Amino acid sequence: NVLCGASRPGHFDGVSTVVCKLFNMVAPDIAVFGQKDLQQLLIIRRMVADLALPIVVVGHPTTRDTDGLAMSSRNTYLDDVQRAIAPLLFQTLSEIATAVRDGSREYVALEKRALSTLEGAGFDPDYVEIRRPYDLAKATATDKEVAIFGAARLGETRLIDNVVVAAG
Repeated sequence: NVLCGASRPGHFDGVSTVVCKLFNMVAPDIAVFGQKDLQQLLIIRRMVADLALPIVVVGHPTTRDTDGLAMSSRNTYLDDVQRAIAPLLFQTLSEIATAVRDGSREYVALEKRALSTLEGAGFDPDYVEIRRPYDLAKATATDKEVAIFGAARLGETRLIDNVVVAAG
């Protein structure tokens, strides 16, 4: 019910159902999911644990283009101008990560500044939020590691990304 789940009600119910059916048909020992959609990865891990499925769920690091944009089939929907702007999502999340690594715990202010940056560049942000990377709860000043999540539309294309960082 948070992040993408809040803006896409029922989406993860469908994802979980489809993945569970696939797991039941294939009976894998290991399943690899990209960390670009960290929320989905966590939900799949939780489903596997809740259903006691004998599967190890591995997160694969996000594959990025040379400019930092997370690789996704959705990127093909971006026109040339949008494609040039798109890496700003990762850059903005990375700037928050640097601030957090350097000791900032002004999470709400960092989120608001990031939203403003994205809006100013032509994005229609859904969210930028700093959360715990293992349960998606809002991050607190005492958390040792945080995940900075972002989702925004650029034209008709919805882009998502995240950065996990040790809090300094």
